[in-house]
Amino acid sequence: MALRDRVRDVVDGKRCQRMIIGVIVVNAVALGCETSPALVASYGGLFTVLDHAALVIFVAELAARFYAHRLRFFRDPWNCFDFVVVGISLLPAAGPLSVIRSLRILRALRLVAMVPSMRRVVTALVKSIPGLLSLSGLLVLLLYVGSVVAFNLFRASGDARFDDLGSTILTLFQITTGDSWSDVMRDLMATQPLAWIFFLVYLLVGTFTMLNLFIAVVCSAMESETQAPPSPPDDRLLGEIKALREEVRALRLDPVGDRG
Repeated sequence: MALRDRVRDVVDGKRCQRMIIGVIVVNAVALGCETSPALVASYGGLFTVLDHAALVIFVAELAARFYAHRLRFFRDPWNCFDFVVVGISLLPAAGPLSVIRSLRILRALRLVAMVPSMRRVVTALVKSIPGLLSLSGLLVLLLYVGSVVAFNLFRASGDARFDDLGSTILTLFQITTGDSWSDVMRDLMATQPLAWIFFLVYLLVGTFTMLNLFIAVVCSAMESETQAPPSPPDDRLLGEIKALREEVRALRLDPVGDRG
């Protein structure tokens, strides 16, 4: 077996993946502890050592993966994600790029790339983006239409939340999230007793229906992701199958006397 194949077996093996997951978790905990001045004063040196050790391991793992897969490394979006996250950590700690380097906590997001179940969830969310964008446009349209109607209905009440179209849109967006909508409704009912009709209709259409549609789109994407066909075999496996076929073909072409 060639050295490249051995490296590929190691970096793609479960043991190496579990080790990297452990390093990610320890590094994330250490970065979180660095936000405590008391812990930094007592264990700041240890946190620095852990941070540098984790960075060395991540760089070595990425280098080994790139050596094993060569340019095919960049065909996998998750490899590109890991490359960017680790690259941010290599930025200098001083100067104008020091703020960007503070994003090294993004290393914890590598768990998404390392854990298959998390990876499937994120993939499903990405696949559902077109449907979510369409629903978001529908929600914006509903919010605008409802705001115009609410402005014309309630501007005479003297409530500052319906003084102009901008304030009305903000108020209805708050109602869409379910935040204190009953307080807004009761305040208006003091001067307009039938205001509850508008709020119930808007909540039924804008909140319950739209929310269920968003959930349906994401669930549909999750279902299609879990039922996706298995990925095709890699080039190495195809090469081994081709070699076996050639050996079988050679055995069939050999005369019986030569094999005897």
